[in-house]
This record gives sequence, C-alpha cells and structure tokens, in this order.
Amino acid sequence: MIKVHRKAFVCLFVSVALFSGVCAQQSPASRLDKFSGHPRVFVTSDIGNEPDDQMSFVRLLLYSNELDLEGLVATTSTWQKAAAHPETMHSIIAAYGQVRPHLLQNAEGWPTAERLDALVNSGQLFYGLAAVGAGKSSPGSQALIQAADRDDSRPLWITIWGGANTLAQALSDVRTTRSTADLAKFIAKLRVYSISDQDDAGPWIRKEFPDLFYIVSPTPPNSEQYAYATWTGISGDVYYRNGDGADFSTVTNEWLEANIRGKGAMGKWYPKYAFIMEGDTPSFLGLIDNGLASWWNPSWGGWGGRYKFRQPYGETHPIWTQGGDLFPRVNSQDTVTGTDGKLHTSDQATIWRWREAYQHDFAARMDWTIKPFAEANHNPVVVVNGQSGTAPIFMDAVVGEPLILDAGKSHDPDNQPLHYAWFQYGEAGAGSGESLAAINIAEANSSKATVTPTATCRPTWIQLPNAKCPADGVAHVILSVTDNGSPSLTSYRRIVLNVKAVK
Repeated sequence: MIKVHRKAFVCLFVSVALFSGVCAQQSPASRLDKFSGHPRVFVTSDIGNEPDDQMSFVRLLLYSNELDLEGLVATTSTWQKAAAHPETMHSIIAAYGQVRPHLLQNAEGWPTAERLDALVNSGQLFYGLAAVGAGKSSPGSQALIQAADRDDSRPLWITIWGGANTLAQALSDVRTTRSTADLAKFIAKLRVYSISDQDDAGPWIRKEFPDLFYIVSPTPPNSEQYAYATWTGISGDVYYRNGDGADFSTVTNEWLEANIRGKGAMGKWYPKYAFIMEGDTPSFLGLIDNGLASWWNPSWGGWGGRYKFRQPYGETHPIWTQGGDLFPRVNSQDTVTGTDGKLHTSDQATIWRWREAYQHDFAARMDWTIKPFAEANHNPVVVVNGQSGTAPIFMDAVVGEPLILDAGKSHDPDNQPLHYAWFQYGEAGAGSGESLAAINIAEANSSKATVTPTATCRPTWIQLPNAKCPADGVAHVILSVTDNGSPSLTSYRRIVLNVKAVK
C-alpha cells in the first residue's frame, strides 16, 4: 500500500495547486532574472583530465558572441587532484583567433583572442577543501571576486566543470574581509551551475552559504551517481544507459568526425570522447540566446535542462536540483515522445529533447569558422505578434477565449522556407509556485496558431473530491521555427500566458 503523507493533501487543498501538489513557494523559486544584454559567464574547468572539458571549451568559444565571458579558470577535481592546465585553454583560444575573421563574416560580437586569452587563470592547484583557507587565494579565485564586483546589474553565472574549490576560496575570502551585508550583496550576484560534485567543496559551499543560487545534482565526489544526473542528457544515453527514447545519431564519434572535427583549426582541437560527449556543456548551453530564455528561471527548461527548487536529502536547505513529489506527476522530469514514437519520462529528457537542434546549431557554427556568409547557414529570425527579439513574451489570457499567435513576419537570413511548430511546454514552471494551466493549440504547424485556455490548472492523475482550480494559472507556449538549410537550424520564442478564470 502506498501511503501519501497527510501534509501533501493538506498542502494540495489549501493551495489548490493541482498542477504540482506543493504549496506556493516564495523567492528564489519564483524569481525571474530579467536583464538586458548577454549572460555574464565565468567558467571553471578541470580541463586536461579527459577529453570532454576540451570538447566543451571548443563549443563555448563558438558561442562567445552570445555570452559575455568574464573568466576562464583551469581547476582541479577528483579526477585531477594536483594539477591545472590553463595551457590547453590558451592553445584552443589561439585556434579561435585563426578562425575569428570567418566568424565575423557570419555574425557580430566575437571577442578578440587577446581578450579571451587575458581571462585565463589557474585556480586552486590541489584537491578540494584542503586547498582552501587563509592565505590560499589563487589567480582564479581573485579573478572571480573581481568579476562579481564589477558594476553590472546582470548576475554572474559560474559554471563548474570540475571541482568547486576555487569558488569556495573566493567565497571564503569575501566572508573574511567584508561585512555580513556586503557578503550578502556579493552572493546575490552569483548563479552557480555545477556538473555534479567533483570534490568536497560543493557541499561545503551550499552548507556555509545557504542563500547562494546553486544548480546541482548532489553526488559523492566520484562518478558513481552520474547516471542519475540531468546533465547526462547531453549525450550519455549509451554510456550511462539512461536515455530511452533519445536519438543518439548526432552524438556519435562518427557524426562528430564529419560535422565538427573535420572543420578547420577549431575542429582539430575537438577530440574523440572517452566516455560521453561534452558532459560539462549543459552548464552554459541554457545561456545561449536561442529564444528559450531558460536562464530566467531554472524551472522554465531549455537546452541546459530543467530543474526544481527543493531540498534534497542530506542538504541543509533547498537548491535548484532534480526530483520532487511524484504524486502530482509534475516534478523535474519531462515527458517527451522518443524516436520509437512512445512517451518517455526522465530528467535527462529535459536536455535530449532538444538534441538535434543544439547539435545542428553547433555544426553550423563550425561551418562559420571556414565558410563565408553566402556558403553557410544561419538561424531564422522569429517575430511573434509583431515583437522581434528573443526575450519571452508575456500575455494575458482568459479561459475559453481564443488567442491568436502570429509568427508570419518571421524570416530567414538565407531566404529559406521556414517550418513552424507551436507546443505547450507542459512542465515549464513546475515548482516555481504557479498553477500550470491547460490549453488547446489549433493550427500548431502553421505560422499562425490559435491558443485557447481550457482551465487555470491541469488535472492530476488522481482526482481529489471538491478540489477547485485557482483563479490564475500559467502556460508556457514554445514556438520553434526551423529552416531548410544543411544543417537545418531552429530558433525559438517563449510565450508565457497568464491565464485567468472565466469571470
């Protein structure tokens, strides 16, 4: 017999939040990071321990026109306990400098190789917390503090590809030298996305600095629990045996040889993977300005996955992570139609559902490193109801009243025909304190769709007696626009509907 804790039912009835079965949460779960400009990104990487960091670094540089990179720090990890390899970063940046003239023919905003080279530093040179403490600051930890202290209203994203002890040193130094109020201001600027825990510093950071925004699947500092982590959805289907339904064809070494490695100076720095392709890439993949805007809130979902704000076992407070109550059937997992035509539900699906798009996008950018504009493919430009750009569109809607979404003014820089797909991202926003509304979408494969809300909440798998929907709900509609190029490229637009009940 399955027992459901009484508190779950009390919470459900009190909040009538049928979509999630949890009481409405306050900030930070419901906070939206609204800002103008590209995301600010500070990368820490145990590059040199095995191929995947180097692979991710190549991709990172090919999106450096859409990310404001503010630090590139070579670090240690459980896999590389007494060395850091900034020289590998310098070498890949030198290759980037060779192809930058071609990149500038295809898009604007590429930083110079000299500027990127100046961002490279080494972090703590020994393993974990043993390398953290008074008098142990490193060029990397100092650079992190300087980046966070810059007068910029945008948050600073810190992506952790290896151990977290360089971040731990920076936080320790700030706590030692500043007032409690100034420490709080410093922490409020940071957004951390860690690829599991690859030393003992991550758990210590989360315990010592509970207000720090932190995305992670907490693990012991080894690979024993990697298979459960969301980030493995980037390409881990075969190695971790956790990608039922995913299409593996675009993450094989053979596909990468033809579409990535064989293309110019940057391709030469993209090695064959030992375990999986680019395990660290999800930490910045969701920051790419493709129209999904998933950095606004981790519960929104995008190329870097989708997360829920909750307190995992063993943690002292809630963080952005995986899991959640299965009772209402909406947690950190996405349900996606797989290559077999069947529905598959998993945390990894929050990433692999976008795989063809993010791999084609990468392949096209590799083309940009060797081809002029006329010979390469470029992303469609999406316009919805006359609104251009990539920021989310917020609209009011009423149950039973049709709403027109028109993307007819979208266009392709290469004058290719466009294909449209409108869909409700049913899980987006789960756990952020909002009721997920139910909608119908007509003409979902045309440039103009009609969206009709049917309820301010979606029913759970068990219908509770006398339960009522709340007065307001939210539905996320995603438009994907794909061209006919080779490789085909997709751009998106997120429309967030604030649904009101019938008055």
